Amino acid sequence: LCCLANTSAESKGITPIQRMLASCSGALLTSLFVTPLDVVKIRLQAQKSPFYKGKCFVYCNGLMDHLCICDNGNSKMWYRATGQFRGTLDAFVKIVHNEGLKSLWSGLPPTLVMAVPATVVYFTCYDELCGFLKHKMENNPDKVPLLAGAVARVGSASVISPLELVRTKMQSQKLSYKELRICIQSAVASDGLLSLWRGLSATLLRDVPFSAMYWYTYELGKKWLCDKNGLREPTFMITFTSGAVSGSIAAILTLPFDVVKTQRQIELGELEARNSKKLSSTFGIMKRIIAENGISGIFAGFLPRLIKVAPACAIMISTYEFGKSFFHNYNSEKKLGELH
Repeated sequence: LCCLANTSAESKGITPIQRMLASCSGALLTSLFVTPLDVVKIRLQAQKSPFYKGKCFVYCNGLMDHLCICDNGNSKMWYRATGQFRGTLDAFVKIVHNEGLKSLWSGLPPTLVMAVPATVVYFTCYDELCGFLKHKMENNPDKVPLLAGAVARVGSASVISPLELVRTKMQSQKLSYKELRICIQSAVASDGLLSLWRGLSATLLRDVPFSAMYWYTYELGKKWLCDKNGLREPTFMITFTSGAVSGSIAAILTLPFDVVKTQRQIELGELEARNSKKLSSTFGIMKRIIAENGISGIFAGFLPRLIKVAPACAIMISTYEFGKSFFHNYNSEKKLGELH
């Protein structure tokens, strides 16, 4: 793909620190935009089915999922229900009116602690792999985004998985850092080092195909739009549109895996809250969902996922590409200035 050459050229013109800054800015903007959507969704969910002590749910800031465990019912948590909402727009208005505008970003700071580093690792790995694979796979350039996207996601998910498990333990059992260290040492001693990656298989089952399809369709769409408009370099709108479309396609195709992963995360969190180890297999959860709700059960939440994923992907990739382009131009101008 021609745009891979553009990406590679840009990557050579900027430093790793600048690439990290570009991905950080994309992560922050994405979180600021998507978090209110999920806060409202959780409030509506809590209104329909109130959370009880020990109940888990998945919260997403547009970059990654985070497991939240309710420790006091609805009364003292950021996702408490305050009045009856008639719908999404009504919930937005009432939350802002009764609790202030900043309540729409409740729970954002702690989730960014892991989301931003994970995003930096993911996007930096993808760019580096693209540059490396481009020379190794000259006869199959169309497969570069597929492979680079899949490998980058495996790497970032594997790095963040133990941290997510630690976070779940701290939330569910209210452990001090000393108690947490003892708890982790005990788990490793009894179940081995791999116990720190519990639930990773469900994450990879969804995220690796999503990442591979996303990057493939993104690069393809970007190239097509550049050619159609007679451009050598993609504009902000081209990257934004390509990101939204590719994110939507990948979200639709991986929806069954997303449903299973969500159920497995919730089960894992509730087991941690009860200090239990009996965790269902990924395919066991899929079979249970189909048995209880039919084949349509593994396609639940189609519209909410699409509404959240499409803009998140569009904002993240367009901001990231804009940041790389900005630093590339900045470095070029700096070199020209030094020559003169």
